[in-house]
Amino acid sequence: MTLEEKIAMLHGNALFSSAGVPRLGIPELTCDDGPLGVREEIKRFDWASANWTTDSATFLPNGSAIAATWNPVMANKYGVVIGEEANARNKNIMLAPAFNICRMPLCGRTYEYYSEDPYLNSQLAIQSVKGIQSQHVAACVKHFAANNQEFHRDSVNTIVDERALREIYLPAFKAAVQQGDAYAVMSAYNKVNGYWCSENDFLLNKVLKKEWGFKGLVMSDWSGVHHTVAAANNELDIEMGSSGPYDQWYFAKPLLAAVKAGQVSVKTIDDKVRRILWLIYHTSMSANHPEGAIATPAHTKSAYDIASESIVLLKNDANLLPLNAGKIKSIAVIGDNATRTFALGGYGAGVKARHEVTALEGIKSRFGKTASISFAQGYKAEYSANNTDAQNSGYDQPDKNLIGQAVALAKTTDIAILCIGSNREYESEGHDRKNLELPFGEQALVDAVTAANPNTIIVIMAGAPYNLNEIKKSNHTIVWSWFNGSEAGNALADVLKGIVNPSGRLPFTFPVSLNDSPAFALNTYPGKNLTADYKEGILVGYRWYDTKNINPLYCFGYGLSYTNFTYTDLTTNKTNYQPGDKITVSLKVKNTGSVAGKEVIQLYVSKLNPSVLRPAKELKAFKKMMIAPATTAAVSININAGDLAYFDSKLSTWVVEPGQYKIMAASSSKDIRQIVTIIVR
Repeated sequence: MTLEEKIAMLHGNALFSSAGVPRLGIPELTCDDGPLGVREEIKRFDWASANWTTDSATFLPNGSAIAATWNPVMANKYGVVIGEEANARNKNIMLAPAFNICRMPLCGRTYEYYSEDPYLNSQLAIQSVKGIQSQHVAACVKHFAANNQEFHRDSVNTIVDERALREIYLPAFKAAVQQGDAYAVMSAYNKVNGYWCSENDFLLNKVLKKEWGFKGLVMSDWSGVHHTVAAANNELDIEMGSSGPYDQWYFAKPLLAAVKAGQVSVKTIDDKVRRILWLIYHTSMSANHPEGAIATPAHTKSAYDIASESIVLLKNDANLLPLNAGKIKSIAVIGDNATRTFALGGYGAGVKARHEVTALEGIKSRFGKTASISFAQGYKAEYSANNTDAQNSGYDQPDKNLIGQAVALAKTTDIAILCIGSNREYESEGHDRKNLELPFGEQALVDAVTAANPNTIIVIMAGAPYNLNEIKKSNHTIVWSWFNGSEAGNALADVLKGIVNPSGRLPFTFPVSLNDSPAFALNTYPGKNLTADYKEGILVGYRWYDTKNINPLYCFGYGLSYTNFTYTDLTTNKTNYQPGDKITVSLKVKNTGSVAGKEVIQLYVSKLNPSVLRPAKELKAFKKMMIAPATTAAVSININAGDLAYFDSKLSTWVVEPGQYKIMAASSSKDIRQIVTIIVR
């Protein structure tokens, strides 16, 4: 290959591709968004639709929905669908999964990411990567690293100490690379500790490639490169972006000139090309490459399975759920979200969904034969991610006429199902929310409908935490759904009817007040002078709330079921361990109710009398199990004693501190059922 041919492979030649070498039969690399499914085909050189008729795809549940399943099997199903549909569209790299830590609840991409916990993120990331790559399609894990806000995301300097990086922000990337064998990593827009992520020697060179042994390629986020020589020498491999002229990009003519001037070595260029060829060998030029398929019944089933396991039952005080279809003659379905679809909207990548079942459609299909079902809009969701604040002004005001119509309808029916929350315009890439309040004047609607019909069920569809203080206090039945994919309405209706026993668990903490959240309590968001100082360090999410004794509105790992589970007989296989040992934790979990259900057994660990700051507890293992009614399941879960380590920044190494550790079997981070103490020597 000539030097010019090599350089041509290192930068985009269109919106979603980079060049191959036709002379040598090396194909170009094609990639696509993203986390919600394979996006519709767009034109080669701009964002306009290509107007294909064969690119309708499966809309998969959003990232926080996948996290709410607490089930790596569901993450794998998600990945297989993405991979098969990418193949059907001849895409070599899928820009997914995205699993940045949910550091603060207002981030516009919280819906796209997974959770606030590095261990939960890791287990899901491994399986989604394996699922995608099982189809000979590269997963591009993103955004590396510490990209935790959208506000000034392309200019903010994240100041984060190495211990917090190692314990909170990097573990899921490490797991995706070392256990998931991810073929590609996307560098983030922001700076970390003063250096752009696309030219960050510590992240890309020292940690990713040398320490973790990453074999694949690093590509930039779109237009996320700032310098030629620094990016090339600090291990970026491909520069991607949104517009030409492509030969003027940092990794085009300027890189060729830098090599000729001796600022970047040919050896460095060769390493980048070798990585690209390695990825091509595993994808488009692999042996027995699958043909792929798109929007198949099997994919629809996978979307349904994920959605039905993601739905979280937050409150069921009146035991109104599951609904007894035989006794209900009339249902009022109220709220804009009952008829809204979520496959598209905002700046984030969407999907041209082959179909998307709305909540109203799902409820009609499950209850329509035995009950009359009526709809009232209730509120106007007048908000656009493209608008200025001034253009969006008034979006949060209730519509008295629509509320009046909803109340009039609710008074006439046995049940009112109120579908509120946000949408893909309100939660969007490119901006963060201003506050935790429910938008569109929804609280006024909730108050009015609840007063009109005592049998009101609140269904919230959103991808991130909101202020539910008033609803939690005043409403007896609350269900949390998400932007839940092509089968969202059917999954929701099956949970309401009891065909599915809800087993979703919250993947992040809902604070009582925004000021309870660490980034706001410490006044580090959005940052001053384009600098966000992560002063909370390792105390992210429930680690902060538990360690600081701050009660959340809803805690990490929380979710109810239509049955109850009791935990007994928690034991470990030994009482004393060496750092290299495996701790086998055993317990019995009994379903004490009359219906089968899935329980998420969560194991948290706490170091007694630590010599350094440690969180009150940390998730170290979990297991989701289906347990039949009146049945006791024997549960066995392993924890590596080495995973009890903390990162010692002074020694630049992981340290398992000797002493006593509590292992807690829990149904959520606040609901500790059983405790056993071990000693590590």
